[in-house]
Amino acid sequence: MPSTPGPDALPLTGSARTLPKFASIGSPYFGILLAFMAVVLILSNIGASKGVAIGPVITDGGFFLFPLAYILGDVISEVYGFKVARKAIITTFALSVFASLCYWIIIALPGFDDEFGTAKQSALEGALGPVPLIVLASLLAFLAGQTINSWILVKMKARTGEKSLWARIMSSSVAGEFVDTLIFCSIAASVIGINDFAGFVNYVVVGFLYKTLVEFLFVPVTSLVIGYIKKREPSYAA
Repeated sequence: MPSTPGPDALPLTGSARTLPKFASIGSPYFGILLAFMAVVLILSNIGASKGVAIGPVITDGGFFLFPLAYILGDVISEVYGFKVARKAIITTFALSVFASLCYWIIIALPGFDDEFGTAKQSALEGALGPVPLIVLASLLAFLAGQTINSWILVKMKARTGEKSLWARIMSSSVAGEFVDTLIFCSIAASVIGINDFAGFVNYVVVGFLYKTLVEFLFVPVTSLVIGYIKKREPSYAA
């Protein structure tokens, strides 16, 4: 049976349009998407503590992971709506903060005082020590960027219904990724060792273009995943 329009079915003025459909959380699919989203973000936060230089390009070690979090956010927003996507964002970051707290405890625990233990402690401090600041950068950036991304996607769906999925994904991605990248890089740049303005601009521009390009290239895959879940969500399928 068709799903009943929920609170994410945004009211429209003007000519009558069919309210957009969204699935309720009642199958395993949302839990799987949420788990992937959390793991991707936690790993990207660890990777982001390392500065990476590929020729003239300046980025961080989480560059290949982070766009996946936005792709998963697109899937959740399109299938389940804005309110569920917002819960996913908050849950993901609660888990990320918990992971950061665990890193702090691990570093603070007394280790072996032999040569190996000292080297291991130094390595942990260098790898995981900056992560809380990276998590703070990600928290502020992802909350703002992903919320904008989700809101635009759902708002456009209210106007287009099931049509023009590619346009919703691409339009929301540009806005969300720009806000996310600017906020994240402003906080994280000094953490990974970028201290000059030219390097900062490089970091922001490369990050924004790269993440947006990845999302654009993955639009066909994202659309297939969205279609797959829509057909199998009992509360969504018509």
